[in-house]
Amino acid sequence: MGNVIHVQGKDWEAIQKSSRLTLLDFWADWCGPCHMLAPTFDRLAAAYGDKIDFAKINVDEMPDIAGQYGIRSIPTLLLVSNGQVIERLVGVQPYEIIAAVLDRHTNVSAQN
Repeated sequence: MGNVIHVQGKDWEAIQKSSRLTLLDFWADWCGPCHMLAPTFDRLAAAYGDKIDFAKINVDEMPDIAGQYGIRSIPTLLLVSNGQVIERLVGVQPYEIIAAVLDRHTNVSAQN
């Protein structure tokens, strides 16, 4: 629970096939806003990890995946299931906004 997967090739195949909700964080090491979002993403993973999987995708290391989802700006968060996008959030978002999206799809409110 609460673990964040740093996606490598083998991980991506499992994520695409999973019916479990997964929050994807598209980021890059050089991206300042991405680093600002990271603690919030980790906090969400700790709060919602029993209901949702959390994965980070470095767009510089996995450009094909970023292209597949039309990622044009980072950070971008995608909530996916079976490889299909359910929600998209672009830019740094506060915990409460992301949590509201997750709550809407899990019908559960996590503790901050």
